[in-house]
Amino acid sequence: MTSRGLRTAFGVFTSVLAVLAATLVALVGSTGVAGAHGSVTNPPSRNYGCWQRWGSDHLNPNMGQTDPMCAQAWKADANAMWNWNGLYRNGVGGNHQGALPNGQLCSGGLAESGRYRALDAVGAWNATNMPRQFTLRLDDSARHGADYLRIYITRQGVNTATQALRWSDLELVTTTGRYGTTGLYEAQVNAGSRTGRHVVFTIWQASHMDQAYYLCSDVNFQ
Repeated sequence: MTSRGLRTAFGVFTSVLAVLAATLVALVGSTGVAGAHGSVTNPPSRNYGCWQRWGSDHLNPNMGQTDPMCAQAWKADANAMWNWNGLYRNGVGGNHQGALPNGQLCSGGLAESGRYRALDAVGAWNATNMPRQFTLRLDDSARHGADYLRIYITRQGVNTATQALRWSDLELVTTTGRYGTTGLYEAQVNAGSRTGRHVVFTIWQASHMDQAYYLCSDVNFQ
């Protein structure tokens, strides 16, 4: 092969490599793997549930009729849904109530930046049927560990389908100790005499740095 032919072949080869690399970056970015962290998966957080139900079919127009709250969330910021495991705040220093204004609990106080704002939207989010005593599960793909989980549930009579979630709407029902970096953290939760629709609000304080996750799960206690 002539030197000119070698240069042409090399140019084609490097172009192919560039296309493959760009494709890989796009795939990693769209699935959130590169920045994977974690979320409550049982009962599913709003962000995880929307991704779980629609991540492979998020352009389906039927979402607007069958799952309207997720539909508005995907429309508002699809990247937030792809990155369902990245809803966190750094440097809060344990002052969770000071960092998260009323009405912005489900977005982790990030509504002003736009990311995850749709998770604060008032409406009838898809609710998971749960018994009043259940095991909450949090999956931590990054294995950050946990200093603690704090699990709150809305008080009986609070209707988050018609009003934004406030701190005063919540009751702390479970506080855990530390978890090692196993990637799976479970906590026993007792909802007492609650019935009907509620929000389970979980704070996950990661151990690897001052990083706190704020996760709203919609449930229907039976």
